[in-house]
Amino acid sequence: MPGPFDDTLKHLTELSPEDWVVQGGWTAAPATLIDADIATISGAADEAIRVAGPTDWLLAVDFHAGHDTVAKLPDLLLYNSALFKRHRLPVRSLLVLLHQGADSPQLTGLYERGFPGEPFDVAFRYQTVRVWQVSAEKWLSGGLGLLPLAPLGDVQPVDLPAVIARMKQRLAQTVPPSQAGVFWSATFILMGLRYEQALIKRLLQEVGNMKESVTYRAILEEGEARGEARGEAKGEAKEARKILLLFGRDKFGEPSADVPATLDAITDVDRLNDLLLRLKHAASWQELLGLPRPRRRSPRKKPSS
Repeated sequence: MPGPFDDTLKHLTELSPEDWVVQGGWTAAPATLIDADIATISGAADEAIRVAGPTDWLLAVDFHAGHDTVAKLPDLLLYNSALFKRHRLPVRSLLVLLHQGADSPQLTGLYERGFPGEPFDVAFRYQTVRVWQVSAEKWLSGGLGLLPLAPLGDVQPVDLPAVIARMKQRLAQTVPPSQAGVFWSATFILMGLRYEQALIKRLLQEVGNMKESVTYRAILEEGEARGEARGEAKGEAKEARKILLLFGRDKFGEPSADVPATLDAITDVDRLNDLLLRLKHAASWQELLGLPRPRRRSPRKKPSS
């Protein structure tokens, strides 16, 4: 799950790794992060946690928000096996689903692989946390590293102001003001999985610590830059379409109604520029845009006298 959500959750896990041990349903125990890299195998679990006990064990945590979670189950098995091979400790796997769109009836906690009609060759068990099914109260009262997930829990939009107020109260009691911005920035990023930006900004506008956060400022600057880039690209595409129609009319004549509609559907500037280069070699609008040739009307037969 690459991107800001991935980085945010990794950072929260680093702040309090034992929180996911408890949230996954295992007994609370001292826990520390270990290197999640699996060396010669391409990839890594999102986080790997070493849990202390009579027998130390590892917890591989993977966060997912996309629609391809089922396709990732072989990766979970791979990471589990590779971590065991590297550290020689038993490994449990925890799959954290951040959005309902990532869920599937096939995510049963058991992954079996084998040939059709034959007993399975491999059976792999994993725990699943569906964030939206966990009450906001449980996120609010759980480990501090889980607090920013409270707005994604089982909560209605009308109750969000109260959830944010509870978060603010807890952070004020437990975290120095200089560190609170980290949690609010994480909250801002994660809420983007479920809520509109306008609502998020309105709910968090009173959170002063977040406004001073370097992470938050960087997120806003990145968003503004993306908006500007999208605006520039949109303007370039519009200009390219105008030029295509201008030169195309001069060469091919007035276009049929489907030509402007086809050009309007092309938003990629590089593709429009490529059409401009191909314009001088094409013999018609249809050849340039790959449109079907207009049907010729068959001549009417003169009535027999």
